[in-house]
Amino acid sequence: MAQNNHQTARPTIVWLAVAFFLLILLAVFIGRYPGPFLMSPGRLLNDALAQRLVFNLRLPRILTAVLLGMSLSAAGAVLQMIFGNPLVEPGFLGVSQGAAFGAAFSIITFSGMTWLVQPVAALFAFVGLGLSYLVARHVRFGGWLLRLILAGIAVSALFSAGLGILKYVADPLSQLPEITFWMLGGLWTLNWPKFLSIVPAVLLGLSVIWLMRWRLNLLSLNDQTAFSLGTAPARERLILLTMAVLVTAAVVSVAGIVSWVGLIIPHIVRRVFGADARELIPASMLIGAMFTLVCDTLARTIFPGEVPLGILTSLIGASVFLYLMHAGKRP
Repeated sequence: MAQNNHQTARPTIVWLAVAFFLLILLAVFIGRYPGPFLMSPGRLLNDALAQRLVFNLRLPRILTAVLLGMSLSAAGAVLQMIFGNPLVEPGFLGVSQGAAFGAAFSIITFSGMTWLVQPVAALFAFVGLGLSYLVARHVRFGGWLLRLILAGIAVSALFSAGLGILKYVADPLSQLPEITFWMLGGLWTLNWPKFLSIVPAVLLGLSVIWLMRWRLNLLSLNDQTAFSLGTAPARERLILLTMAVLVTAAVVSVAGIVSWVGLIIPHIVRRVFGADARELIPASMLIGAMFTLVCDTLARTIFPGEVPLGILTSLIGASVFLYLMHAGKRP
């Protein structure tokens, strides 16, 4: 039965991939220049300003939105399967709050050196993971996964408190607005250097997750069963957790806090494809990329002033989540 489901899902994933590439092509021509909302191909061929806008600003932003959706969705699917909890999302191990603290710390401490925000945010994202791991090692009750969850909650709370202190001491006229807009999430500052800076980490993390996706079916079992089926549960879970955090830290460092993508997309995919990781991972990556690309296209198009991406993903994601709950079916 599982093999039949796997074979049945393949054509659907192929059609998803086709729709994904068509959506990228469409997003290239959607924007507010030369006027809302669609640019003709002829205008792109003949207008030098349109060419510079598309190739220097719009294209790196579109590609970053794709990597953002792929990374958060794949990380969410991995974490939900490893922890056996459908409410887990990529930032719960202290990663997102650590990155937010790092970005705020950089904005206040190195005011004017905007290029430092990204590396410092990524650094503190990994500090959040490291602290969660160390705290979990010293907790004396419960299994390892439970201890890691509790440690992540505690570390996230500590970083949130630190972030609150930084916002309190920030300059209300310059630093505080910058911190606030970073936390709302958005891709308005994206350019080719920022896109290229996250590509190595994202490609490494997603490649490992892709190659190990079939192992997730085994790692979602208890340790004794997984070990009897030929896995090394502790080592393989650590590898997948590290890769999930790596891609999350990379995209959050340039996009800010973009919520609900890693939580809701795996839910939707499980409704359509089931819980088999062989389909869950690729479908989550494709649908997640399409979701963030649509949200980012709306963010830069629907109003003359840009809407923060995190607001749209939260609004749409929470609405879909409420619908799934109301439908009465378990994701």
